[in-house]
Amino acid sequence: MALRRYLGFSDGELMRSDAKPCSRLMRQTAGIFCVGGALGFWILCRLHYGPRITIPRSLRWAGCGAVSVSSTTALLVRLFSPECEPQNIAAYDNKK
Repeated sequence: MALRRYLGFSDGELMRSDAKPCSRLMRQTAGIFCVGGALGFWILCRLHYGPRITIPRSLRWAGCGAVSVSSTTALLVRLFSPECEPQNIAAYDNKK
């Protein structure tokens, strides 16, 4: 699924064995950006509604921001990170 190969950024080699696997990288990135997305959309909600803000409305905006930003960044990591190339996922991500 990584676009690096199709865009010509990939040389097709395996990454170092001490690098983070793709699944952990996606999970950590989504977790970090979940908080940032919630805070960002909460601020946008405050700016948009001003004094008419209600707690359910602000929580709804924060929840939507958390979900949308975290899923978008996880997708971008999956598409453009060298750790998420197919040969690296096959070599390092499927350990049992």
